Amino acid sequence: MKKLALHWKIIIGMVLGIIWALLSSTMGWSAFTINWIDPFGTIFINLLKLIAVPLVLFSIISGVANIGDPSSLGRMGGKTLGIYLLTTLLAVTLGLVLVNIIKPGKLIDEESRIDNRISYEIWADSQGYEIKDGINYLQKEDFFERAQEISELTKSELQEAAVSDKLEIVKKKKETTPLQPLVDIVPSNFFYSLSNNGLMLQIIFFAVFFGVCLLFIPNDKSDPVLNLVDGINEVFLKMVDVVMQAAPFFVFALLAGVVSKMAGDDIGKVVEIFKGLSWYSLTVLAGLLLMIFVVYPMILKLFVKKIPYVGFFKSMSPAQTLAFSTSSSAATLPVTMECVEQNLGVNKKISSFVLPIGATVNMDGTSLYQAIAVVFLAQIHMIDLTIAQQITVVLTATLASIGSAAVPSAGLVMLIIVLDSVGLNPAWIAIIFPVDRILDMFRTVVNVTGDATVCSIIADGENMLDYKELKDPTETFDLDS
Repeated sequence: MKKLALHWKIIIGMVLGIIWALLSSTMGWSAFTINWIDPFGTIFINLLKLIAVPLVLFSIISGVANIGDPSSLGRMGGKTLGIYLLTTLLAVTLGLVLVNIIKPGKLIDEESRIDNRISYEIWADSQGYEIKDGINYLQKEDFFERAQEISELTKSELQEAAVSDKLEIVKKKKETTPLQPLVDIVPSNFFYSLSNNGLMLQIIFFAVFFGVCLLFIPNDKSDPVLNLVDGINEVFLKMVDVVMQAAPFFVFALLAGVVSKMAGDDIGKVVEIFKGLSWYSLTVLAGLLLMIFVVYPMILKLFVKKIPYVGFFKSMSPAQTLAFSTSSSAATLPVTMECVEQNLGVNKKISSFVLPIGATVNMDGTSLYQAIAVVFLAQIHMIDLTIAQQITVVLTATLASIGSAAVPSAGLVMLIIVLDSVGLNPAWIAIIFPVDRILDMFRTVVNVTGDATVCSIIADGENMLDYKELKDPTETFDLDS
């Protein structure tokens, strides 16, 4: 087992967690699983939440401040960041369109979704969150008996929860103005924002503002700060690495607990969960494949006429293959640079500037997956997110992607932030855990393909692109590099 790669250990943990949940449902052991195994899954979620906020903060500050010379934020830097932002917005929008058309979360049976909804409302009240769509099922008399079956609350406590939530919604509506979303992005107290995962947009705003300002002060003043930020960022990346080493055990506990809570002693509900998960996976894959084979080629053809459709994929195939196998755009970066420079003919001055930034800020695949995942998880809990709430998902997923470390499964840490931003339970990530690894491999291919697309566009705009079609994409590529 020690020689197995971590992702195989995690997959084994997921499979064992699912098997245990099925066995638990069949044998009537759900109460034991929830009381004695599920808490370790909660610890895992808490550890990820502990790391997520500072990781986003210091990753974004480091990414922005390491751009270097402030003049680099001018023409070429502005174009680079602008196109990266555009492709990320396109990815998130594509994800939201697909998930709203296919509605994978609504393809499981109604009874399971109602039970999920009641669990969500009980959780939202315990955490002080408003019900996102303003509908409170706990106010309906015929749901109390069912709610008591899946919780330890009495009828009076459930009624109190329903009333308090309704009052909270009224209070929120009174305080809202048309420009409130814009006001909410700018923090009045940064330290308060740090203490609340639900205020991640404020933390991202501060991090970008802080990083940009570091660029405009003398190096002798900014270098010590930047070194400190980079050092702290490395510590938090190491914390992610340490937590992920224990992930196989935590994932087992998380999946066993979540599936047991959702299914209880009814094995039929487990089948429904995985039916919805299959539709979710197909929706994500459809979005990722559209990004790779349709969206990026269209953007490239719009700006760069000289690179043909087939020629682009021939040139980038070594990097895409490595990205698929490693699930890390950071690990793939040297190979991506080799493919872009040797095969696409991009000048090294462009690739050395654009690609490292892309490895930090361009997470199109991650953003698309986060948008679909949030809406899917809302759908299976009978939560109809409004357009405004979905726009919040777009904004948060887009900006949080800047803080996603370019390492395997970093998107899961960021997904916790996105779920919190729209007042949904971060523990729901366990539902999509079983298929995350294979989807992560495709997401990384999207990220690397997007980096190469933007790099080619910038190079062509700066007259630093000398593309010559290759018969064999590895003929100028050192496979041992």
